[in-house]
Amino acid sequence: MPAAVIRVREEDDFRDVVHRTVQVLAEGGVVALPTETVYGLAASALSASAVQHLLDAKDRPKGHALALAIKGYEEAWDYVPDLSPVAARLARRCWPGPVTLVVDDRHPESVLNNLPPEVFQAVVPQQTVGLRVPAHDLVLEVLHLLSGPLVLTSANLHGQPEAVEAEPILRNLGDRIHLVVDDGRCRYGRASTVVRVLSDPPEVRLLREGVVSASAIRHLASFMVVFVCTGNTCRSPMAERLFVHQLAQELGCSEEEIRSGQKGVLVASAGVAAMPGAAASPEAVQVLQARGISLAGHEAQVLTAQLVQQADLLLTMTEGHRQAIVQQWPEAAPRTHLLCKDQEVADPIGGPLETYQRCADQIQECLRPWVQQVARQVRQLRLPS
Repeated sequence: MPAAVIRVREEDDFRDVVHRTVQVLAEGGVVALPTETVYGLAASALSASAVQHLLDAKDRPKGHALALAIKGYEEAWDYVPDLSPVAARLARRCWPGPVTLVVDDRHPESVLNNLPPEVFQAVVPQQTVGLRVPAHDLVLEVLHLLSGPLVLTSANLHGQPEAVEAEPILRNLGDRIHLVVDDGRCRYGRASTVVRVLSDPPEVRLLREGVVSASAIRHLASFMVVFVCTGNTCRSPMAERLFVHQLAQELGCSEEEIRSGQKGVLVASAGVAAMPGAAASPEAVQVLQARGISLAGHEAQVLTAQLVQQADLLLTMTEGHRQAIVQQWPEAAPRTHLLCKDQEVADPIGGPLETYQRCADQIQECLRPWVQQVARQVRQLRLPS
C-alpha cells in the first residue's frame, strides 16, 4: 500500500498536520519528515517493530548506528547524565540546528536503558549514541507531543543520495513506509555535521562535515568568557582586554591568537544596560594604554539571551550584575560568578583618572585565578584542525 502524503504548504491547519504525524508515529508507523538539512525517516524509539520496519525500508545493514532526535538541550542530560562540559557547550550552542553529537553512553541511569533491547542495539551498537535536535518547526512540535524520542536516519535507500525533496522518497520508498510529510525543499539541502565528543581528555572530532564547517565547529567548541558590567564602557572592557593580555602570557602566544579564536577560547564583554555602539570611556582607554594594552575599536553591547546561552563563564563586576543575570536566565546561575569573589568592583564613572587606575589594578589582580583556570581547560581541549 503506498504511503499517505501530507503536503504541508497546502494544508490550512499546521496543528492538524502535527497531530496526524504524531498519530502515525504513536501507532508504530514510519514517517518521512522534513528537517532543515535533508528529509529523514523517523520512527518512535519506544517501538521495536517500528524501528525494525524503518531499517527494513531503508535496507540498512546492521551495526550502523541510528541517531535519536530529542526535544532540546535540556533533555540531553536524561540520555547522558554525565554529559561532558564540551558536549554540553556544543549542545547549548548548536541546538536546535544541523549538528549531531556522538557521545559516550556508559551511565547506568541513562533513559537509553529503558528503550526496547532491539532499539537500544540499533541506537547504541558501540557504546556511543548520536543525539540531534532538528531546527524544523514541524519536527520540534512532533517531538514535544510524543512520549519518547524519535529514531532518525536519512530518507533514502542505503547507499543512495539523501533526499532534499519529497519526490525521490515517494519514488523509492513510497510503498515501504506509512506517511510522507512534504514541506518542499529542505532549507540547507545538505546532511548534518556529525561531531564525536570525547571526555577524557576532552576532544572534538569531526566525523562528517555537513552544513556546519570544521572551522565553525572549532569556534563553537571553544571556551567562552564574558565580562559583565552596567554600560560596557569601562569596567568590563578593561577586564576583557586585561584578561586577553594575561591569558596570552600564560599560554605563551600572541594576543591576536586569543582574539581570533585560534587557541580555543573566546573573550567578550557586555553591559546589562549598555548603549549599543558606545566607545570605551577616555579614562579607561588611557589607563590601559599606559599598560601597553589597546581599547581601540571597542563598541559597547547589551548582554543578550544568546550571549548568556553561549557563555561558559560569566564574570560580573558586582553582585547586582550577577543577580540580574540569574533572575532573567536562571539556567545560567552555575556559570555566573563575581569576578572578585569576596568584593565588588565599583563603577569608576565620573571619578578622576586615579579612580580608573585603582579599578584596573583591582581587576588585574582578581583575573589571575580565572586566567589560570581557563588556561588549564584550553591546554587540555583538542579541537579539529
